[in-house]
Amino acid sequence: MNENVGRLHEQIKTLQIELDAELAIIRNQLNYRLEGGRARFEEEMLRAHRALRIGVAKYVVNASPLVILTAPVIYSMIVPFALLDLFLTVYQLICFPIYGIERVKRSDYFIFDRAHLAYLNIVEKINCAYCSYGNGLMAYASEIAGRTEQYWCPIKHARKAISTHEHYSQFAEFGDAKSFRKKYGNVD
Repeated sequence: MNENVGRLHEQIKTLQIELDAELAIIRNQLNYRLEGGRARFEEEMLRAHRALRIGVAKYVVNASPLVILTAPVIYSMIVPFALLDLFLTVYQLICFPIYGIERVKRSDYFIFDRAHLAYLNIVEKINCAYCSYGNGLMAYASEIAGRTEQYWCPIKHARKAISTHEHYSQFAEFGDAKSFRKKYGNVD
């Protein structure tokens, strides 16, 4: 990696630390703290949240008919999601030890904390859990695929990728055969 790219990566890390600090200030203003990985609100904030909860009946009556009609389509994705989850887990359990790749810790990618928000009704909590599962699964899949790519083909693409995993920046540049062979030797 050249000097400018390394410097820019360091700036990104510094900005991420600064962003995290700003988000901590916002969390503090919302009167919650993390205890044992779980958000805890002050009692006054919990009362305010409960007052803003919309009952299930009102929530459903006010929903767009098209939203209600498409809900089964959205929820039908649970089948391919669950299959993908199963296959990803089995894949890495079998292949990663053989390749010497560190396994992806599944629990790091699935966060189900929104169910503790007092201003959500049961339907909203189920919707939030579903989205948490789907998005967590995609992040889990991306990390497994990224570690696999790092092992088998750690070369950047010629075109800019819209989204990349955290390992991508360390890959060899597209077309830089000397650096690739120097860094990775014979990949087999």
